[in-house]
Amino acid sequence: MKRLIALIAVGVLLAGCATGRLTSEERLELYRAHAGPPQNAMRYFGSLNGWAELGDSALAVWTRPSEAYLLELRGPCYGLSYATAIGLTSRIGQVSARFDKVLIRDPNQGPTVPCFIGSIRPLDVKALRASEKELRQAQVQEREGTDG
Repeated sequence: MKRLIALIAVGVLLAGCATGRLTSEERLELYRAHAGPPQNAMRYFGSLNGWAELGDSALAVWTRPSEAYLLELRGPCYGLSYATAIGLTSRIGQVSARFDKVLIRDPNQGPTVPCFIGSIRPLDVKALRASEKELRQAQVQEREGTDG
């Protein structure tokens, strides 16, 4: 399994180095490589520590600095790629796959259509951060190598 994650990370690394920045699709693949198996629900007590869009049908949410989840939506979520804030529906401190929704919150736009959560997968935050750090270092080295 570690070998598979390493191969995926190398593929993302090579693709990202070509442009100097990862696309949403490449970032989604990186997050998928560090996600555990799908689970029915995640703990949620009304506030997020952070979030990142991963295209128009997926996002990562941090419930604590060291606890994050990959949420893949049932379909495209209009406005996710430029949203200034999001919310999650929940019941009794839990967000459930297939029942709860991501809500786009944009003060410049009226109410938006809620986006249903298709799957919830826990992220290995430590490994994800290490991979992102390696990608940044590789990009810096690539730039240094081309300047000289």
